[in-house]
Amino acid sequence: MKISILASGSKGNCTYIETNYTKTLIDVGMSNLYIEKKLIALGVNPDDINNIFITHTHIDHIAGLKVFVKKHHPTVYLTSKMYEEIKDYLIDYVIIEDKVSLSDLTVDYFKTSHDAPDSVGYIFKNNDKEFVYVTDTGYINFKNLKKITNKDFYAFESNHDIELLMNNPNYPYQIKQRILGDKGHLSNVQCLEYLKKIVGDHTKYIVLAHLSEQNNDPVLALNNIQSKLDDNIKIIVAKQNENTELIEI
Repeated sequence: MKISILASGSKGNCTYIETNYTKTLIDVGMSNLYIEKKLIALGVNPDDINNIFITHTHIDHIAGLKVFVKKHHPTVYLTSKMYEEIKDYLIDYVIIEDKVSLSDLTVDYFKTSHDAPDSVGYIFKNNDKEFVYVTDTGYINFKNLKKITNKDFYAFESNHDIELLMNNPNYPYQIKQRILGDKGHLSNVQCLEYLKKIVGDHTKYIVLAHLSEQNNDPVLALNNIQSKLDDNIKIIVAKQNENTELIEI
């Protein structure tokens, strides 16, 4: 399984996953043109994208979806509540209610806690390797922590530094409380707390994802966890307008 975070942040999110028989996106929150360019740079024909899995329907996760599905015709996987939000332009879709099996890729999901009609995280499994994607959540339920423990690769939300957020004069108090709340986003501190509980011997990669441009800093996010986890784990900070390398697990 090969993975590249194509974009991650408050302005748009998209991740690419490749196996021998499948090519998949998580969210299409950037423009269709941006996604096409990033895929082509990786040597991927956008027409070859088989599947798109949606985490939730906020605009930074679906901004380019309408154009992408019309042009490239992948199957979109989403929950029934998400479907009700964007059904007008879906062409080929599947309502997920359980694990999904796609040739050599198995996809499981778990509920997250965000101020959207519905929101989920995903676990992608190819052979004996597993990739967990979780952003846009105010907390993670204990039963779901058990479900995502000791996986090979995590893309994990590290949205904000609490001090930067609280001292940001551009954010009204109500917005700050929304971000800090149970239906908001994980802070750098919360990110570390959860990762310390779930990383294990299998864990080789962590991508810190969905960093706020105004309320976080890549150096702060990285320093928050770099010396506190196993030295054998490679930690990468995802960027808004740059893709990560294509990482193979």
